[in-house]
Amino acid sequence: MRGNWRNYIGPGPLVAAAFIGPGTVTVCTLAGVNFGFDLLWALALSMVATVVLQEMAARIGLVTQKGLTEVIGETLTKGIVRYFSLGLILLAIVLGNAAYEAGNISGGAMGIEIFIKAPVLTIGQASINMINLSIGLIALVLLMTGNYKLIEKYLIALVILMSITFLVTAVMVRPSMLAIFQGFVPGVDSGNILTIVALIGTTVVPYNLFLHSSLVSKKWKSGEDLKFVRVDTIVAVVLGGLVSMAIVITGASGNADAINNAVDLALGLEPLLGAAAKYFIGFGLFAAGITSAITAPLAGAFVVAGCFGWSTDIKNWTMRVSILAILGLGLVFSSFGIKPVQLITFAQLANGILLPLLSAYILWVINKASVMGKYRNSLGFNVLGLAIWVITLVLGIRSIMRVLEGI
Repeated sequence: MRGNWRNYIGPGPLVAAAFIGPGTVTVCTLAGVNFGFDLLWALALSMVATVVLQEMAARIGLVTQKGLTEVIGETLTKGIVRYFSLGLILLAIVLGNAAYEAGNISGGAMGIEIFIKAPVLTIGQASINMINLSIGLIALVLLMTGNYKLIEKYLIALVILMSITFLVTAVMVRPSMLAIFQGFVPGVDSGNILTIVALIGTTVVPYNLFLHSSLVSKKWKSGEDLKFVRVDTIVAVVLGGLVSMAIVITGASGNADAINNAVDLALGLEPLLGAAAKYFIGFGLFAAGITSAITAPLAGAFVVAGCFGWSTDIKNWTMRVSILAILGLGLVFSSFGIKPVQLITFAQLANGILLPLLSAYILWVINKASVMGKYRNSLGFNVLGLAIWVITLVLGIRSIMRVLEGI
């Protein structure tokens, strides 16, 4: 029996690390500031949706021993549907992750800048933020080691520390337990609908599905290991959801008049926690940024390799080039202060289309006896999956509308 507990520890923490990025911290902070505890129910709903989708994606990876992109390539064998699907995935995940990578790196740097002033290197007309550059290089070096276990250990450690930071902060502000429980009573109106969509959308993300399915196939090799996959997935997503809730609670308890980001939250907490507030928030934001800065290029590289039928071994040159391209673009954008607005807009549009289509595809594959055998969905799981698909459809439509409104 000795050592068996390790079977339950897989890529789940990487999934949590991927969706708790600087964007999630900011969205949850603003939700707490603007609506108090009222939208905790939306995060609970997003946890359920994420567990269901991630479990199905992970189950596909376990049974087929392939990532989602490879499975899509094999099940959609010809015609315009195949090329449209793979093209959409490439555009949404690869370009999107390259654009969002700048935000991951910059968010992590924002956390560090609470501790130290950012040194800037000036070369000619260009100014390079050295903290952004350092975070990007740390992520790159770790990924270039080609050692999944090493990457996993570092990410698990950072996720645990980040979780402790935000959870302890939420406890220290001494929120009303009655108010917290009341926050799990659903309520939707014209004033909070956009924030509800943002809270769910920042948790249910397409690239995590690709990342999870690929990593599961590298950790476990038999359908008999499904119980380990499920425990790993549920624990990681629930932990991530609790961290998001802790950020909402912390945001609701701050005293700042105007909060636009997580750094402002630290100032708002100083009357409650003193000078320690900025250090808690600073470290949490740094951990959220650097963990997402590591997982985003890895997920993108899995997608590139799957689309072109290349090896998904992280030591393979094709994976390394893909990682370098995605992380490198994010590093350039963040270090030079470039805001790739058009790239981000395009990625949002592509992701808005991809999320409901990908969810529908997962439901289709998970029910194919020829692919899943005895591990296909039960009736109850299909009913739940269909409900989650409706949520992804609403998220996708809202994402597309938001892009079109801005054009």
